[in-house]
Amino acid sequence: MLAEVVRSGFVEGRHRGSLVELAADGTVRRALGDVTSPFFPRSSNKPMQAAAILRAGADLRGEDLAMAAASHAGEAFHRARAAAVLSAHGFGEEDLICPPDLPGDPEEVERVLAAGGGRTRLAMNCSGKHAAMLVACAANGWSTADYTDPDHPLQRLIRQTLEELSGDQVAHTGVDGCGAPLMAISLTGLARAFRAHVLADPGTPERRVSDAMRAHPEYIGGTRREDTLLMREVPGVLAKAGAEGVQAVALADGRALAFKIEDGAGRARGPVLAAALAAMGVEHPILARIAEAPLLGGGRPVGEVRAVEALRTTSD
Repeated sequence: MLAEVVRSGFVEGRHRGSLVELAADGTVRRALGDVTSPFFPRSSNKPMQAAAILRAGADLRGEDLAMAAASHAGEAFHRARAAAVLSAHGFGEEDLICPPDLPGDPEEVERVLAAGGGRTRLAMNCSGKHAAMLVACAANGWSTADYTDPDHPLQRLIRQTLEELSGDQVAHTGVDGCGAPLMAISLTGLARAFRAHVLADPGTPERRVSDAMRAHPEYIGGTRREDTLLMREVPGVLAKAGAEGVQAVALADGRALAFKIEDGAGRARGPVLAAALAAMGVEHPILARIAEAPLLGGGRPVGEVRAVEALRTTSD
């Protein structure tokens, strides 16, 4: 059990999951649950996908490269950046295979709807990744109408890159919510891949992705997302969440963390993330904000989702 749901002082539910922590030398320091079986990391795979896009020769840097690894909130600056990447390389929104969607940020979606807007491909949280995939295809003369096909040269390169960085063989390939291939590895493999990103030599694709994500965290998530808050406030941290309660983090010294909430509850991710990082020795006020997951009753807080006490203790 990783988290519990407490309402009015009464535990009304629990969230189970699996978690792995790697030491700076890459050895497993703590393992809870099943950390060796394959699972779908969802968008936590995006840094590795972005590294493969650079390996393919895509000319992306700065905010544009950060967007390649993003699950953005669809805020105006996200939509504008994705559109600019497409335009700079001769593409338009209609070339994206990801489905139209509303912004993920609650305040932004209200603004869009109030202005008479609706679902667009640019607002879909993976539009930056899809735009980057098109750029990689253009750099190689690859077909663009089928860039999400698992047998496309770009997707084969992504698989090769993911296997190399994680140390796992991809056990299964499915379809992610955005329509791109979704490749299954283990939680330990996911943590190893993030560790490889932060320890990579400067100028390598992996390090370029890590540096872009950390330099432009607002493009990875959004104004109010945990990944953005964590990378903005804690020096050297690389963080990327995935759907269905997935999270991966690497610290600058090579320590890494990956977990999956079994029932996919996103509400448990913040409390578990904050507690696990604190147990690893990370000390920063932002962890208290990330841990906030209040339960409301009559419009006011009456409880919370909180990490279990065992998770809060140090793994030494």
